[in-house]
Amino acid sequence: MHALALHEVHAALGAAFREERGFEVVADYGDSPAEHAALWQTVGVIDLSFRGRLCLTGADRIRLLNGQVTNDIKSLAPQTGCQAAFCGPKGRLVADAHVYRLNEELLVEFEPGLTTTLVQRLEHHIVAEDVQVVDVTPYYGLLSVQGPKAAAVIDRLDVFGALPSEENRFTAYSDPALGDLYAMDRRRTGSIGFDLFIPTDAVSMVFDKLVTAARAEGGRAVGFNALELARFEAGIPRFGIEMTEAHLPPETGLEKTAISYSKGCYTGQETIARLRTYGQVTKALRGLRLSTSPGELPKAGDVVQSNGKTVGTIMSARYSPILTQSLALAYVRKECNAVGTELVVATGGGPVAAVIVPLPFLTAGAMFPTRV
Repeated sequence: MHALALHEVHAALGAAFREERGFEVVADYGDSPAEHAALWQTVGVIDLSFRGRLCLTGADRIRLLNGQVTNDIKSLAPQTGCQAAFCGPKGRLVADAHVYRLNEELLVEFEPGLTTTLVQRLEHHIVAEDVQVVDVTPYYGLLSVQGPKAAAVIDRLDVFGALPSEENRFTAYSDPALGDLYAMDRRRTGSIGFDLFIPTDAVSMVFDKLVTAARAEGGRAVGFNALELARFEAGIPRFGIEMTEAHLPPETGLEKTAISYSKGCYTGQETIARLRTYGQVTKALRGLRLSTSPGELPKAGDVVQSNGKTVGTIMSARYSPILTQSLALAYVRKECNAVGTELVVATGGGPVAAVIVPLPFLTAGAMFPTRV
């Protein structure tokens, strides 16, 4: 297992650790409910340095990456980014990523455990092009500040000046002591949020300062368990959980944020374009409200039924302590996936009534949200 560079720092804060695709992550700091509440009500600081990070350099970097992902990289203005997906030849997902256009590089950030796959794929398509693909995880850490008071916490660092105020934009800053730092507007729970890319030598110091600032704003250090629950409540699918290699991007809702239908060719484009031309996908990701207790949640793979017929599959299910409801994300066939449709989930403990509800389950940043 790849250990976090800040393992000892987290351990001193009372962290419990777990593995995520071969990488160590902070599960929690001993109080997941309080950490989860902080993400919605105040602010949380999360170490995401286990996630993958590549940089593409060279004169042909934009053209190469544009031919490999679903979104339009050529149209990215400097200091902006976008969500994009890598697909196979038949349009199935290979990875979900965020791409940022730096001055002389493209930064690609994605789920852990995919670095080798993406490096090999990109290098396979380099023939005579001037492109270098570099794994920058040893050189840059990734810290995230999420929640309504995220901007106030980063302002307390007195490093970045004006923060980006539009999603996927970023601010770069060069500090004589810290090096080159980047603050990306990245809303991992649908609320206010920023990702900070920090040179490795400065990550520990910046993390300490962020946690101190978060405490001053009523927040705290937050583990990955709480972040995952908040992400789920925001209805944001994650590759490897609600999005897999069996899925087409339009089924997942990625067409809203990660697909350009006007750009040039890319791997998997033919299938994705055909889906748009000839009609909707046969199934789509939907939110379900469940009539079951927190201890009797469906499992991934449990089938969703309508009038005794299988019409979908559960991908994830959780209990929301803020909404006090059991919820699920599932793929449901288009003929019965409208909001308000009543369904049944077949679980090992018996049938569970479900109804399709709008996403997100929880309004971003709401301290006292309306029940679904």
